[in-house]
Amino acid sequence: MHLDAKIPSGPLPEKWDRHRFDLKLITPANKRKYDILVVGAGLAGASASASLAEQGYNVKTLCLQDSPRRGHSIAAQGGINAAKNYQNDGDSVFRLFYDTIKGGDFRSREANVYRLAQISNSIIDQCVAQGVPFAREYGGGLANRSFGGAQVSRTFYARGQTGQQLLLGAYGALMRQVKLGKVTLLPRREMLDLVVEEGEARGIITRNLISGELECHGAHAVVIATGGYGNAYFLSTNAMASNVTATFRAYKRGAAFANPCFVQIHPTCIPAHGNSQSKLTLMSESLRNDGRVWVPEKPGDRRAPADIPEAERDYYLEDKYPSFGNLVPRDVASRNAKEQCDAGKGVGATGLAVYLDFSDAIKRDGLQTIEMKYGNLFQMYEKITDQNPTDRPMMISPAVHYTMGGLWVDYNLMSTIPGLFVLGEANFSDHGANRLGASALMQGLADGYFILPATIGSYLAGLTTKTININQSTFLATREEVENRISRLLATRGRRTIDDFHRQLGLLLWKDCGMTRNEKGLREALARIPAIREEFWHNVIVPGSGQALNQSLERAGRVADFLEFAEVMVIDALSRTESCGCHFREESRGADNEARRDDNNFCHVAAWEFSGPSTHPTLHKEALSFENVELSQRSYT
Repeated sequence: MHLDAKIPSGPLPEKWDRHRFDLKLITPANKRKYDILVVGAGLAGASASASLAEQGYNVKTLCLQDSPRRGHSIAAQGGINAAKNYQNDGDSVFRLFYDTIKGGDFRSREANVYRLAQISNSIIDQCVAQGVPFAREYGGGLANRSFGGAQVSRTFYARGQTGQQLLLGAYGALMRQVKLGKVTLLPRREMLDLVVEEGEARGIITRNLISGELECHGAHAVVIATGGYGNAYFLSTNAMASNVTATFRAYKRGAAFANPCFVQIHPTCIPAHGNSQSKLTLMSESLRNDGRVWVPEKPGDRRAPADIPEAERDYYLEDKYPSFGNLVPRDVASRNAKEQCDAGKGVGATGLAVYLDFSDAIKRDGLQTIEMKYGNLFQMYEKITDQNPTDRPMMISPAVHYTMGGLWVDYNLMSTIPGLFVLGEANFSDHGANRLGASALMQGLADGYFILPATIGSYLAGLTTKTININQSTFLATREEVENRISRLLATRGRRTIDDFHRQLGLLLWKDCGMTRNEKGLREALARIPAIREEFWHNVIVPGSGQALNQSLERAGRVADFLEFAEVMVIDALSRTESCGCHFREESRGADNEARRDDNNFCHVAAWEFSGPSTHPTLHKEALSFENVELSQRSYT
């Protein structure tokens, strides 16, 4: 496998414009001769589908949900970054580029990140034109707020519903193309395999989740925009249906999987409350603009927060990181919360939470102003915890959130399988070892609205326009493999539930490949995962049949893939013997307990190639070069 990132030559600010000029074009009359499959209809998938159809391509869009409006992108609360510099506080395209590179701990490509910063301003213009109701200042201009990892205000928002409002904008654009007949929308479908013919992606096999029917879909190009794999940990902030199956199946067909151990822990989640809980709820990072994070100064102090005087409170982020305070990046805030809890200063019933206190902000700005900013988030918190965060501090705890790892893609967003493009969280490309808050929406929309529509044509221009035949042997053989996997799952009449195995795997990953990792724990996990997987295939119970709606079968297939993919995650974490961003190896830290990179040996993307069942995957390295920023240890003090 050869990794060619296809990064254009020339000065950094000119690379994208030069590249677009050099790309092959297809005339509008010829675009209607090409078929494109888009798997996923969240922000990346919906925006790509709408944009490609607007250009004239024939697009078929498939999603798990009954409507694209239910894509997990709606869960993004706090905002979307752009370098508009409306606040005149020193922001610029280069500063957004630099903050993103630094936030990712220098483990992402300069060219990709700079392009993302360049495109960010066009994203806001596009969304405003679609009617997205961003918050506005008194004079009518768009409002901004701060987010972690930046000292400027560059985050555009719609209260705490930014993801939902952006998705509605993309959904409206998508449904316009459905109405015009340029997009065929197929909801309640799950991609179960990728069809590769003569080394190129030519289609997918899906299961109709209502009827159970297996379907073959062919196209000249396949686009995967199915999100991340955080649900491997069982408890995460992801929607319950979020899974790794589409990207993992592509990996097993020859697509390299990059940096799978890079998993973001979000510091601002509602703490877990019991063993029967199936998911966690995220509270927006925007709350750290006005909320102050603290714990009792004395370990074991179980008094109510109102009974702990100011002098006996430890505002540890403000003390340790005076320049950024509570707005340090997510990985830094999460590890510091863990340190406080490990020292016995955690709060709540489990002692695994910290306080996020709005009392000073309410005294300063007034309750009405604070509720205008965060009212719907406060309501959500109160509904879940039965506590009013304006009366007493929120309790927050770190939890699995976003995954920076994903299928490897080049500058054109194409994977190592020609014809397979990957967008948004499903690819690895822009966030390095730690994503800054409000950058996920930026990347998803940049990929879908602006990058893929420009790059996919250059690939398609070299293909014949002949319709893909789904009755050929490659499709039939791939479909048969899917049928065999389903039959094997249904034939396993054991005694343990699917969730029981999933929870066991999740606890193992959280313990040994979670917020912190060490060689001993990773090796133990690597030894235990195959045993869990073996028992799963002998002792899981999957009721029902495959010829109808069967949510147990859906979950079983996803957990089976998690049980294989988890091994790749651990192998990647074990092989990267440095600390960087979210990947914190306990053996690699400074005297200040901060992550310490090893740029001499690990300044690369780790791209793993499937080498066969029960075989260690093959590691390929894409070297990262930094010509426009200086490699330095991150500091937020």
